[in-house]
Order: sequence, then structure tokens, then C-alpha cells
Amino acid sequence: MSNSADFPGTGTDPARTRRPRPVRIMTVAVFALAGVIFFTSFNTAKGTNIRTDTSLLKLSDLVHERSRKNKELDESNAALRDDIESLAARDDGGKPQDGRLTGLEKSAGTRRLTGRAITVTLNDAPPDATAKLPGYPEPQPDYLVIHQQDLQAVVNALWNGGARGIKVMDQRLISTSAVRCVGNTLILQGRVYSPPYKITAVGDPGKLQKALADSPAIQNYMVYVNVYGLGWKVTDDGTVTLPGYSGTVDLHYAKPVE
Repeated sequence: MSNSADFPGTGTDPARTRRPRPVRIMTVAVFALAGVIFFTSFNTAKGTNIRTDTSLLKLSDLVHERSRKNKELDESNAALRDDIESLAARDDGGKPQDGRLTGLEKSAGTRRLTGRAITVTLNDAPPDATAKLPGYPEPQPDYLVIHQQDLQAVVNALWNGGARGIKVMDQRLISTSAVRCVGNTLILQGRVYSPPYKITAVGDPGKLQKALADSPAIQNYMVYVNVYGLGWKVTDDGTVTLPGYSGTVDLHYAKPVE
């Protein structure tokens, strides 16, 4: 009788049977997957540096890039507008432009405006701010940043105080301007701004400051100024000149699907 441990009828020693090891299978799979990734990366790049491709930039980078381009377009548009106005003034033997049109342009905010003005500056609180007065809770992150309603409250109060024109940062407001905030950044007419935010209004300084003090929304904001250190500053600028609005005045609106 044989002493071998062969399986009956096979003559095969199980100790010598070579089965694929799981580790080897995993190694082959990893190398195969790496090959697919390298091929896909090469096919996508097509000889370019995909690390700097625009499609892979962070959204914030794209927003700031678009904001910069919008600023350049606004400046170009303003220069062209000045050229048109200069040519129109010399047209027809130097006759003055129609007075009614000039009045409408001033009301629309597309003309420069000079007069006495004040500037309101709002800023975020320090990130390590704590409650300065007893009886108030320690601040949440939301308490320490400027919100859209804060900027809108200042703009509304200045209009109520008889402002003849308002500039937010470096842009003139018109009837279709919308003050919007995303996080702690301001988006105004296609451009992006970070705090501190400056709002300049031309009008009677005394009436403008009184309108700010009488605003319930600003009174609420001042609680956060006194307790958590949000920034608030009002200055009398003397005589200033606000720029005319230089952006597009086309209205964009939704249309029903036919």
C-alpha cells in the first residue's frame, strides 16, 4: 500500500497543488487600475498641464477671475460712454444735449454726481471676539460677520435720509442694483468684494446720519457692534464726486417655456 497522501483516483498531492493567492490577485488588480488611471490622465491632458486647467480650479478662483474681467469690461464701457458723450456734445455744431435726456441720466445714476457726502464702513468682528457685556451669550461664527441685511439696512436708511446718489465700494447704485452676500463676500453687479465694506452717499450729512440712527435694523446691528465688536464707522467726507454707473442696463428675466 502506498503511504502517499494522494487524493483517491487522482494521484495528486494537495501539498503540491498551487492555488492563486489572494495577495497576488490584488496586486495584479492594483497595477491594472493604475494603468487605466494613467491612460485616462494622458488622454484628458492631451499634452497640457491638467493641474492648472481652468476646469479644475476652485470655484472661488473662478469667481474672482470673472470679477476681475467684469471690472475690466466696466472700465472699457465707461471709457466708450465718455467718448460717445463727448462726440454727442460736439454734434450739430456744438449744440448742447437735450436737457430732458441729461436730467433722466442724472436720475438714472449714469452721470457723475458731486456734493456733500458721508461714508459708512462696516467690517467683520475679530475671529476671537467674545461678549463684551454681561448677559449676552458667547458669539456664534454667524454673529461675527457682515450679512446682506446689514448692508441693505444702511443703503435703505441712506435713501430714506434723502441721498441723491449712493456708491457701494467703487460702484454706483442704480434702480436695478441688488446688494447680495454669499458667505462673507459681497456680490454687486457681477463683481466680488470682501470686507471692510464702504458705502458713500451724497446728500445732506445731518439728515443722512439721522436716518442711520433712526433705522431699527441699524439699531439692532449696533447691539452686535457694542457686544461682539462688529465694525461700524461713519465719516463726513466733505465734497466728493460719485462715478456714474457704467455697467449694462439690460434687464434679464425668466421666460415661460413654449
